[in-house]
Amino acid sequence: MNPLLLPVIAAQGLWVRARTEVLPPAAGPDTGTVAEQAPGPPMRVAVLGESTAAGCGVATHDEGFPGSLARALAASYDCPVTWKVVGRYGATGRRIRYQLLPQLGEGYDLAVLLAGANDVLGRRSPDQWGEDLAAIVDDLTRRAASVVVVGTPPFADFPSLPGALARYCAERAAGLDRTSELICAERPQVTWINSTDIMQITGDFFARDGFHPSAHGYGQWARAVADHPRAEPRTDPR
Repeated sequence: MNPLLLPVIAAQGLWVRARTEVLPPAAGPDTGTVAEQAPGPPMRVAVLGESTAAGCGVATHDEGFPGSLARALAASYDCPVTWKVVGRYGATGRRIRYQLLPQLGEGYDLAVLLAGANDVLGRRSPDQWGEDLAAIVDDLTRRAASVVVVGTPPFADFPSLPGALARYCAERAAGLDRTSELICAERPQVTWINSTDIMQITGDFFARDGFHPSAHGYGQWARAVADHPRAEPRTDPR
């Protein structure tokens, strides 16, 4: 990024903060079960992370990523899927590591981490992010048979971000993603998925804040993760 653009980026950041609506986290239960009558052995799924795990942009977690992921997996494996979510608006990797992860429990077939956006916005370095990510995924591999780390969101597509700020965030996000990919590649239980490559982002993907997904967006995103060839749980219910 051209250093001469940094004052512009700073001004755009202040403008975005002033005008962007802060959407609340999803309400309702943080656990649920779908397809209870399906014939296959049940699957347990955990979702951990920042505001996208917390469900900002939708009314309930059932409409958000956890419920959408559970329905996609239930359809793929023809089995009941029980989901659990632990998420918090504004959580960085550091907060997830020390505050949220201990709340998760264990014995899962699949754990999905949604994180990194706040580390980008907080200008944390790839090394800082990598230290926390390695600790998180090492802990998750003791809690779940399979772990999926979803890459940082596609900042360049966010309607709420002006051009220079969007490009700046996307460049910082790419640096964190390179670190994530290397860390996950070293761990056979862990898969990294690039969130910018697995689906096409359209206008209806976003909630009214232009930053978080809508119910449609969460559903599209969760299905893309569930359908990714390397995102299958190591414990196959079939």
